[in-house]
Amino acid sequence: MDGSKILIDPFWSERASPFGWAGPKRWYPPPIALGDLPPIDVVLISHDHYDHLDYASIVAMRSWHNVFVVPLGIGAHLSRWGIPNERIIELDWWQSTRLGNIELVATPARHASGRLSPNSDLTLWAGFAIIGNQHRAWYSGDTSYHKDLSDIGARLGPFDVTLIEAGQYDANWADNHLGPELAVQAHIQVRGRTMIPVHWALLKLALHTWTEPVERVRAAASCHDVEVLAPRPGESVEPTQHPVLAQWWPNLQWASASARPVLSTLNGDPAERVRLNSCSLAPQLSSGRGASTLIACGC
Repeated sequence: MDGSKILIDPFWSERASPFGWAGPKRWYPPPIALGDLPPIDVVLISHDHYDHLDYASIVAMRSWHNVFVVPLGIGAHLSRWGIPNERIIELDWWQSTRLGNIELVATPARHASGRLSPNSDLTLWAGFAIIGNQHRAWYSGDTSYHKDLSDIGARLGPFDVTLIEAGQYDANWADNHLGPELAVQAHIQVRGRTMIPVHWALLKLALHTWTEPVERVRAAASCHDVEVLAPRPGESVEPTQHPVLAQWWPNLQWASASARPVLSTLNGDPAERVRLNSCSLAPQLSSGRGASTLIACGC
């Protein structure tokens, strides 16, 4: 973007796991070998779960010349794996750093962190605003719905493109992942123009079918006239040119939002949840039983 090459949460291993013989296995090989990439300027890491902070991929970058921009606490992993400290920049939420033509801002997220260790949740998780001289992008990281989304849009948007996690959700994990409908809502709230759903097509971490996330994103996006791009793995795309991409995934059965809703709580209280209503209702805040409830698209 604007002259800088940025790699986000690189995952080249076969499994998202501390073990080579167990754990979620990728559905298809990497479209390009790690060593065949052009020189990378910045590697962004959103948090330290195994599907986002991949040991083998990071170790392969020891001899590279890129800078790693990571949330607080993640630098200790990289240092332990042989990345020089001068190549590591840690950020708290809303902190920023400028590297060449790009400003990187860590944005709030609602998730968790941790690896096979008693120190889980002692490292930070974040999204990132990527701000160039001409273009702006936002990566959600792993997150559920949260109150800071509108602030991200107001302070750092609008964004030419958003990369928003839209898969690997479950009703019981509604405070860890957005789900497709709230991914579209997040795109609107951060003032995105074109949305690319991510975190849905490589690993099976949840019980939904493979294609359900992207199908539900497309259905929810149609309610609000949101442009969605879902490129084939490895496909290059220039989102500001508004390309029309053909569907590359098969037509499979999938459960709709009404059949299988993913409803984040608003304040951690199960009685106060985001509520999905019909497409004819604009997003708004309403009150019931003393609780504020977001009404979002429920196609």
